[in-house]
Amino acid sequence: MIRSNIVLAITSGEPAGIGPDLCIQLAQLSRSSSYVVFADSALLQQRAKQLGLELQIQNYQQQQAITHKEGQLCVFHTPIKAPCSAGKLNPANAQYVLTMLETAANGCRLGEFSALVTAPVQKSVINDAGFAFSGHTEFFAALCGVEKVVMMLAHPRLRVALVTTHLPLRMVPEAITKAELTRTIEILHHSLEEQFGIQKPRILVAGLNPHAGEDGHLGDEEINIIRPVIENLNAKGMNLLGPLPADTLFTEQYLDSADAALAMYHDQGLPVLKHSGFGEAVNITLGLPFIRTSVDHGTALDLAGTGKASNSSLEAAIVYAEKMVSRA
Repeated sequence: MIRSNIVLAITSGEPAGIGPDLCIQLAQLSRSSSYVVFADSALLQQRAKQLGLELQIQNYQQQQAITHKEGQLCVFHTPIKAPCSAGKLNPANAQYVLTMLETAANGCRLGEFSALVTAPVQKSVINDAGFAFSGHTEFFAALCGVEKVVMMLAHPRLRVALVTTHLPLRMVPEAITKAELTRTIEILHHSLEEQFGIQKPRILVAGLNPHAGEDGHLGDEEINIIRPVIENLNAKGMNLLGPLPADTLFTEQYLDSADAALAMYHDQGLPVLKHSGFGEAVNITLGLPFIRTSVDHGTALDLAGTGKASNSSLEAAIVYAEKMVSRA
């Protein structure tokens, strides 16, 4: 059972993208859960008119009951910096996006909200505005002063976590150290137990190189780093299998008895997960002092304002957040 006092914070993301559209679409659905959308109220009204959808806004006030009327959103008003048109990026609104993320995250840290669900942001336009930003995952880690977090994507049939996230491929090998890999596995293992209710989870660990290094002939990271970490953690009671070649790890013979897979870098693990469940997958940040889930897709600027964007991933992110909160 989900506790009745769960209140989620939902950030609407890049204002020129589909994030506002998805939040407006949520308002059209009957629901029992409570959530507060962080956005500029006028922007939402403007986009709702463009989409041809009804939208009534309830201004968020702490301690006030949140209503669940169809066509209504409870909004934590965050003033936008510059006028915004669907599909047209404007670096002037980068600060608006960052303020939204920081305010919502701080509300979660203080216990005002039960968890954070994020719509997509556009990394490039935030960087173009002069802000160093490599993604939600890294932003929230820095905001909370957390040294290490783990990015995991999940759908009903597969969970994939990453050792490294938004790094150029040439920088990945140096980033995979014994300490980094150990801490990643520890966070993943703990979260699977505590937030997903899995006792002694079985985790598949990918190698870095083709054929998992082929006994050192195609690279020695498996011999010098990955295998020693696996052996050490298994000796402490974990249930890890690897290092496995990434081209065969994601097959039924392994996945049928596994609770999660750990990939060494972004494009080693996520293409498989998105191929098997795009639109129903959820991005989860493990290791933060609050629960954070997100959609598995980008801002889709070409779909903004058209009414063609699907909110299935956002709905899945909400469901995941509620379930994780209920176990916390």
